[in-house]
Amino acid sequence: MTTPLPAFRLLLAIGAGLILTALPAPSRAQNIVVMVNGDPITDFDIEQRSKLDQLTTQKTPSRQEVINELIDDKVKIKEGKKYGVDPGVSDINQSYDGMAQRMRITPDQLTKSLESKGVRPETLKSRMRSEMVWTSLVRGRYKEKLLVGERDVAQAVQAQAGEKLQVEGTEYKMQPIVLIVPRGSTPAFLDTRKKEAESYRARVASCEEANSLFRSTPNATIRDSVTKTTAELPEALRKVLDDTPIGHLTAPEMTKNGIEMVVLCSRKPTMIDTPKKREIREKMYTEKYEKTQKAYLDELRKAAMIEYRNR
Repeated sequence: MTTPLPAFRLLLAIGAGLILTALPAPSRAQNIVVMVNGDPITDFDIEQRSKLDQLTTQKTPSRQEVINELIDDKVKIKEGKKYGVDPGVSDINQSYDGMAQRMRITPDQLTKSLESKGVRPETLKSRMRSEMVWTSLVRGRYKEKLLVGERDVAQAVQAQAGEKLQVEGTEYKMQPIVLIVPRGSTPAFLDTRKKEAESYRARVASCEEANSLFRSTPNATIRDSVTKTTAELPEALRKVLDDTPIGHLTAPEMTKNGIEMVVLCSRKPTMIDTPKKREIREKMYTEKYEKTQKAYLDELRKAAMIEYRNR
């Protein structure tokens, strides 16, 4: 069971906020305002987070609200290190690049867009880091507490006008395949790889054949099988899989990893949760998560050494 990550909500907000009028350039004041467990928060940190918050919420937060956010970040990062949850530079950059990709822009374009609003990319990366750490900590430490019982979900669903719990759907078993295209490859090389992909589509007629072929083909990868139901796939992909004969490959698609296809191993009827049941389960999980993470954070803040220097 998952809940939408704060980073994804941040992505949506930034995508809308980047079209706002440019904010004034940041001052470089490094006055220490608060010490949190020996780690400083400066005027510049507060100014930067204020601008990021304005960009993502289109509201102007109070100075104390911003200070509280930064204190929370320091506390979360320290707790993460205690349990070995400490994303490296490459992890943060990967998350940053992924955000840019989902916004359909390059990382450089995201950086330039932020800078044009007076926000350093490091400010966003710092916030992303604390969110990554915190989500991992809460889900890892309180996994059992966050479980949502099926009986509780069923009772909640049926209490709403006797809604059904399940409906008929489809289960798809498939294996992703990647033909590797090195970064910087020429258009001619890419065209050659696309032709290879089409020739493979004409040859493969079963998952067994696909495994035999791609496990011995240089610069190609076939991944372990995954099983998804109608409820877990977007409509466009469901249509592609419904139109693909069992044992055959989907049309090749160019991605950052290379040329990707999927071999469809099976497609069969199954019973899936109704949208209402999924919605209620997600809501119940979110409520548990929010309550748990708030109590956890309150506990950490009470134990933290927080010293105000200059407000």
